[in-house]
Amino acid sequence: MIQENIQTVQANIAQACRRVNRDPAEVTLIAVSKTKPLSDIEEAISCGMTDFGENKVQELLEKTEHVTTPVQWHLIGHLQTNKVRYVVDKGFLIHSVDSVRLARELQKEAVKKQAHCNILLEVNVAKEETKFGFAYEDVLDAISEIAPFSNVHIQGLMTIAPFVENPEENRDIFAKLHKLSLDIKSRNIDNVNMSVLSMGMTNDYMVAVEEGATMVRVGTGIFGTRNYMI
Repeated sequence: MIQENIQTVQANIAQACRRVNRDPAEVTLIAVSKTKPLSDIEEAISCGMTDFGENKVQELLEKTEHVTTPVQWHLIGHLQTNKVRYVVDKGFLIHSVDSVRLARELQKEAVKKQAHCNILLEVNVAKEETKFGFAYEDVLDAISEIAPFSNVHIQGLMTIAPFVENPEENRDIFAKLHKLSLDIKSRNIDNVNMSVLSMGMTNDYMVAVEEGATMVRVGTGIFGTRNYMI
């Protein structure tokens, strides 16, 4: 099932790319493996998957310890400042930096451990009260504060769009974040790279790709319904 699901998602990404004249190689598929057993991850790796996303720091650390195949791990869930020391030197791409305070803590720990940390700024484009992230209008100010950090490097932006039945409802959200990334890129700010646009999940990743996503985060579409009883 996992192999078939991966093939379906990859075909859908390619189809979405064709519609907007993009190269599918521009889009990285992240298999969101939260709550899933190691056997599912190993199966996905055997099917060619190279990028995996986890929400919780403890689960991420446990899985990276047991998955011996070299893959790229992504922390996509909310990161508390008291967990920073566990992840800052592990080579993860942290998608969910949602405050200058968190970025400052990452910088402090990265300097302490002589490490470098790649991050995305999470933007709450939809202004949902239940979601973390910078307000859209605050992103540039946040970048001006974070860019001078020596050991923390902004690689792009991330958003979590609302869960909707019709993915077209999220198109404006994705388009707005893409526009913001292009605006930031045009400013040529030192230590700020807008090469990553992480947006789109199982229910709306095709629309996200059409609107410029370079990373999509697909869990249920690859592994099936989550298991919260592990």
